[in-house]
Amino acid sequence: MHIKGKNTTKIHHMTKKPLLLFISLLLVILAPTACVDEPHEPAPMPIPDPTPPAPADTTDAEDTVGLYSGTLPVLYIITEGQQPIVSKDEYLRAKLWIDALGIKGYKSLGSAKYPLEAQIKGRGNYTWSEAEKKPYRIKLNNKIQMLGMPPDRHWVLLANAFSTKGMIENALPFEISRNMGLAWTPKLEPVEVVLNGDYIGLYFLTEKIRVGGNRVNITEQYDYETDSTRVSGGWLLEINNYNEPSNITFTEGNGKPFWVMPHSPERLSDVQRNYITSLLMSADSAIYCSDKNDDTWERYINIDSLAVYYIVQEIVDNQEAFSGSCYIHKEFGENTKLIFGPIWDCDHSYLRYGNGSYEFNQFLYEDVPSNWYCRWIGEIVKFPHFQERIRVHWKRFYQEVYPYMDAFMDAFVEKIEQAGNADHMRWPQYNGDNTTYRMNKFAKPSFHKKVEWLNGQWGETQNNVP
Repeated sequence: MHIKGKNTTKIHHMTKKPLLLFISLLLVILAPTACVDEPHEPAPMPIPDPTPPAPADTTDAEDTVGLYSGTLPVLYIITEGQQPIVSKDEYLRAKLWIDALGIKGYKSLGSAKYPLEAQIKGRGNYTWSEAEKKPYRIKLNNKIQMLGMPPDRHWVLLANAFSTKGMIENALPFEISRNMGLAWTPKLEPVEVVLNGDYIGLYFLTEKIRVGGNRVNITEQYDYETDSTRVSGGWLLEINNYNEPSNITFTEGNGKPFWVMPHSPERLSDVQRNYITSLLMSADSAIYCSDKNDDTWERYINIDSLAVYYIVQEIVDNQEAFSGSCYIHKEFGENTKLIFGPIWDCDHSYLRYGNGSYEFNQFLYEDVPSNWYCRWIGEIVKFPHFQERIRVHWKRFYQEVYPYMDAFMDAFVEKIEQAGNADHMRWPQYNGDNTTYRMNKFAKPSFHKKVEWLNGQWGETQNNVP
């Protein structure tokens, strides 16, 4: 190219190396500068390509394997170094974000570029050890509102790996509990989860049971408290079906072991352990008294919370009730009582119904699996005053809550159906391939059969509660 002017000759006579240097400097000068108000971020943990796969077309199994449905928000989780989650005890650092996909009623949270800092580990017992589809516990660095649920740091992902009734086994009792007015019931929202780039199916993002203003709203008690005047409350306990070292242990009045896991405080001083053990044993002694007109047990246990809690468990025929995942809490004060709730882990709902041939004719405590212990309730139902409170709360359920439960189940299962189908393609060994079919085939018939049988026992025309 011919360049006019006096620089022409000068450039023409430049050596190759200076020419390259000149061009490099020119490119630097002409290059656009970075925006000065761009936020400076520390070097982030590497994140794989966040571009989601196309929404699944569930009409073609080959095209849907490993793909989300596109009908629910998608929760993306990236562990540090994309390490697998293999422990229930040790957290892994992670980043996460939620893509609401523009679905009405949901808001996205974070993004692939600006994810939330978090930690994640495994959780659960049987599902964790036996299922390939694992449940998880998430701890955020900051309290955040997730999918419209009140802000907190602590959340769980329920896997529903062994759900066979349309994935309604937890949502239904939670909804009944909420409408019946238990002190607090966890909220849950269905999401599809992509972990380290792998679609792992439909999960329920759920509020973790813990002490807090937006959860179990009692005053928190410190671990290792030694002042005996400060241990009367702030208790969050779980009747446990596993014999674990941290359990509070005593022998129930029927001669069977009674295990209680302390969740808050979690690590106990001798003062704390002695106080709560004495309280539970005193309640147990009062429950197993021979005179069932003696109301001493009511000094220890809030009778109405127990009546409602028990009714909910009977309605969904949860055979694990009062054996495990049975929560109790107590506020500070020598005159405060043990309150049953919140409801949790009803995965065994309608297990007895099986293929649909079962006719309900027994209460839960009359048909307990041999490897479980149904604590207290089988004895408490012998008290006439408890029978009266059951009838009062049953009437309220039957008249005010029961009529709306079909509509709730229909709406919930319709919302998750396509995601449930995608989940089945990811995990064909679990759940069945159509949530609506399984709800109508199993959940609804068992629900209505059990309610009608219970109404025959507790309804206004009946005077007997076994």
